[in-house]
Amino acid sequence: MKALWAFLGVAALFVIVLLFAGGSYVSSKNQMVAKDQDVKAAFSEIDVNLQRRADLIPNLVATVKGYAHVEENILTAIANARAGLMTAKTPDEKLAANDRLNVAVLPLLRMQESYPQLKSNEQFMRLQDELSGTENRIAVARRRYNETIRDYNTFIGQFPNSLFANFAGFHPKNEYYAADAASKTAPKVDFDK
Repeated sequence: MKALWAFLGVAALFVIVLLFAGGSYVSSKNQMVAKDQDVKAAFSEIDVNLQRRADLIPNLVATVKGYAHVEENILTAIANARAGLMTAKTPDEKLAANDRLNVAVLPLLRMQESYPQLKSNEQFMRLQDELSGTENRIAVARRRYNETIRDYNTFIGQFPNSLFANFAGFHPKNEYYAADAASKTAPKVDFDK
């Protein structure tokens, strides 16, 4: 009878150890799956921000170019009309030059009614701020991605997770974001294109 109780005790202990190991495996595997998904989500955030930059830059450059072009045309027309007035010699030439100056100033007055300040400088500043903000978002997303990979690799490398990781098919990720050597050169924004 004692042998039966000893056998049942050993069997119960074995079942408890199996349940504990199985529960530990399931818990670890679930955490590995979650951490693997975190890595994928972190990379997706980099991708989203890169797409934001790709969409934002041409739109902002076009906006700035549009404002600068309109203002440049108005100010050039005013400068030319003023120069014509200054070089006019006869009263008829002066009256005609004055009329050209009045016509050239009208768009500026209309623009100032809607926009008390000419907007080129603000648009250039906005472009600079938006580009800086976008680059900061990308840098933060890349840092989070690297931290997420580090957290994943640390988790699957710890005991007993390392045993379970190999069994469940989870392997260390070495796709850390590293800056390209060409990225050490600052990008140039060309408003002539």
